[in-house]
Amino acid sequence: MSGDFTKVKFMSFPRSVVMGHGVIDQTREICDSLLFGKNGIIVTGEKTFDAAGKTVYDLMSEKYEMTKVFVGNSDHDDIEKATAAAKDCDAKFVLAVGGGSKIDISKIVSNNLRIPFVSIPTSVAHDGICSDRASVKDEKGAPMTIQAMPPMAVIADTEVLLKAPYRFLASGCADVISNLTALWDWDFARRMKDEEFSTSAYTLAHYSAQSLVDYADFIKPGMEESIWLALKPIIASGTSMCIAGSSRPTSGSEHMFSHALDILHPSSAMHGEQCGVGCIMMTQLQSGNWKVIRDALKKIGAPTTASELGLSEEDIVDALVAANKVRKDRFTILGDNGLTRNAAYNLARTTGVI
Repeated sequence: MSGDFTKVKFMSFPRSVVMGHGVIDQTREICDSLLFGKNGIIVTGEKTFDAAGKTVYDLMSEKYEMTKVFVGNSDHDDIEKATAAAKDCDAKFVLAVGGGSKIDISKIVSNNLRIPFVSIPTSVAHDGICSDRASVKDEKGAPMTIQAMPPMAVIADTEVLLKAPYRFLASGCADVISNLTALWDWDFARRMKDEEFSTSAYTLAHYSAQSLVDYADFIKPGMEESIWLALKPIIASGTSMCIAGSSRPTSGSEHMFSHALDILHPSSAMHGEQCGVGCIMMTQLQSGNWKVIRDALKKIGAPTTASELGLSEEDIVDALVAANKVRKDRFTILGDNGLTRNAAYNLARTTGVI
């Protein structure tokens, strides 16, 4: 071995993860333990403020000077709005109370202003509640993922999460299950392109996905225990990105398919739902057992077909053909040339997606 070893890696993780029934009531004590400054800001939405934001605001206001800002989607205007509000009140920390867009905006504000943030999800539609990646919209409205700041703490109250529509939880589970094809792609890129690889990130992301496949029979609507079962894999999946320093362990060809759908045929389908359907098809391309993925998604209640996504056969084929062009820097089973239209149609037909 050479004596000139110079490798360096920086990893940032949540310091505290508190999950379970009624833990939102511990928010102030958790913030106290993190030694935050006096001024803070709550990034939330109109509905999520009613669901949990008001509780957090009232608890924190007993000791801290709190400002609240209401945002919608994670676009440039809302990011600027939240950043300006944080500057105006000289915020020393950010509390994100809401779903994915509120948490993503908080990650970016936290990263830009170099102040800590706490993730307090009111739904878990994807695995971003504790990752260091933020999904935002570019100037054309297309989704893009950027490096941001992971939360210093995660407060996941199962009682609060139970109040969200079950569809959000099913989508979050589908997003994590789709790690299985992303990980195959990553290992493929390691073997074919000598891409940098993290065994620890791979293992954690795989555990997350496989756990949800194994738990699929027990994840049902209206059951707080189902949220408890799903939370640890969803949080672990996000943490795998912190270890890898990228979204590679959780985002491969199935995510490229989903992003292509977002660009070509925006619909009311959720990100995790699209990734789950993409995972079914990419598993077939990877010579895996796609029926295992489909059956797990069905048990959980996530979509497995184009019609369940609210999309047409042509929409699916269009996205499959375009998928390899979404991230040309990411080598996957789709290769450099992607799928022909005929191959895409046959793939979707074989797996029952169309």
